[in-house]
Amino acid sequence: MMPRDASDANDRSNDAAGGGGRWSDLDRPPLNAATLRSGLLREGGFWSGIEVVQRTGSTNSDLVALAAAGSAAEGTVLVAEEQNAGRGRLDRTWTAPARSGLFFSVLLEPAGVPVARWGWLPLLAGVAVATGLARAAGVDTALKWPNDLLVSVGGEERKAGGILAERAGEAAVVVGIGINVTLREDELPVPMAGSLALAGARTTDRDPLLRAVLRSLADWYSRWRAADGDPAACGLQETYAAGSATLGRLVRADLPGDRSITGEAVAIDGDGRLVLATDEGVQEPVGAGDVVHLRPA
Repeated sequence: MMPRDASDANDRSNDAAGGGGRWSDLDRPPLNAATLRSGLLREGGFWSGIEVVQRTGSTNSDLVALAAAGSAAEGTVLVAEEQNAGRGRLDRTWTAPARSGLFFSVLLEPAGVPVARWGWLPLLAGVAVATGLARAAGVDTALKWPNDLLVSVGGEERKAGGILAERAGEAAVVVGIGINVTLREDELPVPMAGSLALAGARTTDRDPLLRAVLRSLADWYSRWRAADGDPAACGLQETYAAGSATLGRLVRADLPGDRSITGEAVAIDGDGRLVLATDEGVQEPVGAGDVVHLRPA
């Protein structure tokens, strides 16, 4: 049984008392779990289960716990209408109003793929989100290495989402994805945040958006696994580079211990690391786990 923090009865009670609830913002209707299941769960398909909860602390934490307990199979999807303890890389927080975005985690068990290549999973998820949103919402989503999703709002790049991958035991990885869908300008946590609505998406209906992203994720994951995780053989490395907002730019990678490397981002190597060409003529690869911040130089 997936964790639940509020029942439908409580939501109706809150509405009657004027305290808000799942129907309090008609521009943000709840997800339809039955429709999602009927559209994604099929014989021979990748997705094995989809659960939508009203609110939770973190879908990643919940799904990691379920995997550890043996209560979730590969292809399980956990979606929350609201997270109050969502996390990004390095335990940075991620919060947004209820039903204003897509906040979900998926359980992957890449058996047969060398563990050294598992670092590609967050990059793979970024490509899947970008391609899924391009089809369903008509939004051009760029990828800031290693895990940010960028959209264009008023001619400037803004972060509209992020990805967090966490090991769940020895054999599994939980990938969490957060996407701002209908976040309004006055709701932005920081000025450089954005949303699909602010980027001019042709739809902000979260049901078809989620279905499109999950179908794209299943497709890319299947290709990657069929290639034994080789990012070049399955086209992932080339596709990520084509959609990258980082490559070709002068950046500074801040590392632990007050160290930093400045250089032009010239490539994503076979291990998913960002390669920086420094003024000293050296090419320095940096891994996502080593970088505290990546900023324009």
